[in-house]
Amino acid sequence: MLDLTAPPTSPAERTWQDPARWWPRLTEATSHLPAPVGVIDLDALRHNAMDLLVRAGGIPIRVASKSVRVRAVLDAVLQIPGYHGILSYALAEALWLAESHDDIVLGYPTVDRANLERLVHDDGAASRITLMVDDVAHLDVIDSVAAPSTRAEIRVAIDADASWRSAALGHIGVRRSPLFTAADVARFARTIMDRPGFRLVGLQMYEAQIAGQGDKGPDAPVIRMVQARSRAELRTRRAEIAAALIDLAPLEFLNGGGTGSLEFTGSDESVTEASAGSGLLGGHLFDGYRSFRPAPASAFAFDVVRRPAADIATVLGGGWIASGPAVASRQPRPVWPEGLRTMSREAAGEVQTPLQGRQAADLAIGDRVWFRHAKSGEPAEHIERYHLVSGAAVIDELPTYRGEGKAFL
Repeated sequence: MLDLTAPPTSPAERTWQDPARWWPRLTEATSHLPAPVGVIDLDALRHNAMDLLVRAGGIPIRVASKSVRVRAVLDAVLQIPGYHGILSYALAEALWLAESHDDIVLGYPTVDRANLERLVHDDGAASRITLMVDDVAHLDVIDSVAAPSTRAEIRVAIDADASWRSAALGHIGVRRSPLFTAADVARFARTIMDRPGFRLVGLQMYEAQIAGQGDKGPDAPVIRMVQARSRAELRTRRAEIAAALIDLAPLEFLNGGGTGSLEFTGSDESVTEASAGSGLLGGHLFDGYRSFRPAPASAFAFDVVRRPAADIATVLGGGWIASGPAVASRQPRPVWPEGLRTMSREAAGEVQTPLQGRQAADLAIGDRVWFRHAKSGEPAEHIERYHLVSGAAVIDELPTYRGEGKAFL
């Protein structure tokens, strides 16, 4: 069983800061395994889990399963004091996780009638799962599956928009909820409370424009300005929304944040918990943040299968793209050997990825190339297991959702 509460094997040594030691060690540990191979380093994962708690400043962290998709990792992190509950991404997933966990918030609205049918007629699952809503139509769908008098009471949380509406720049952030002001949220809360068969238990406000946008790089001055103004606006508006809801219902949680905004979320007195997931495995997206940099706890490798030119080495596979616009920050990044880059006209391909750079000429057919993913969760949709590495040895295999026969989105 994966245990993250034990002391690290080398607490004074962060070898991931020395690429010439870090990546060859992983090559050695996995040399007997066929590519593609995914790894999770035990000490790096433990470091990231503890670092997230420090950054959150004492508020509990709900683990975002979308950014992990490995049950063994979810279970191990939730054994660490300071973590509680799961933020899931699909109702079928939430029902599956509810077989062994009792505090699951579905982070997105659902109209999955088949699994709503399962939920509303399972008192145990209904007591463990909270659905996300931001529209009366979401309540109507649930009632159409089963009338309130014939089903379990359904726990719901309101998703309110945490984006910034700038007079000059327009909408800054992701397009989520239509509910923006305290009046919007309070009006919808009253609607929920007037409907039999529902219990309002929480609020979610995810500030993607802060959590999901790095503040290093060529556009950093503009990004920092936008994020500073967004933080100031959100702190005031979220407090107003929280106050309006608390006056109406005894809420169990007010959730905010993500890996990239934990310091801000932890300092916001209107929030009772934060969510984070990607920071556990440490995708390269976070290399673009000033305030923190997680260890590269997860990585994956492909083998060179072609040499189409003297300065090009081609690996089999590689096109594991992160969600969001398919720009460089969402592409997988070759990290070892150093100096490799994808080609602008091909990028990372579904079946093959040609690489150039100062080390490409030295790569032979059969050599291994290591990549880091931009985020964290998506690689689990491509592999059946992560190999858990400690030192220079594989010590365990951790099935992904796919490895357990599950595919939710």
